[in-house]
Amino acid sequence: MAHHALSSQESYNPNHLLDILLGKMQLKNDAALSRMLEVAPPVISKIRHHRLPVGASLLIRMHEVTGMSIRDLRDLMGDRRTKYRLSDAQGRPKPEEKAAQQAAQQAAQQQQGQPQAQSAQQPQSNEPSSKPSGNYAH
Repeated sequence: MAHHALSSQESYNPNHLLDILLGKMQLKNDAALSRMLEVAPPVISKIRHHRLPVGASLLIRMHEVTGMSIRDLRDLMGDRRTKYRLSDAQGRPKPEEKAAQQAAQQAAQQQQGQPQAQSAQQPQSNEPSSKPSGNYAH
């Protein structure tokens, strides 16, 4: 049973948020809440037992259903964070992507120095590019 990082905050209590939502929407139990939020019942159970954090998409759904602000919803569960930080790994290219980018950069540098050599090495294809153009009307 792994606990998520947010559960280490002393004030974090998603049960309070879920209980408030049950009362606000006049629901009898967590199964009814899961139906209202359009999530599987085990999601609510995992949140109650601190095995799953209340994620952004669920917070947005709660906001849509109740009309409460995201800030108010986060306050109800004790999430007092003011900044969100991505891990260092997020946003970085994967090793194979990095190698492909370096190869492309080397090819571009060679291409600038020897434009005729490129056309002899790589035949041009008549197939349309799979890359999207800046224009979405195709």
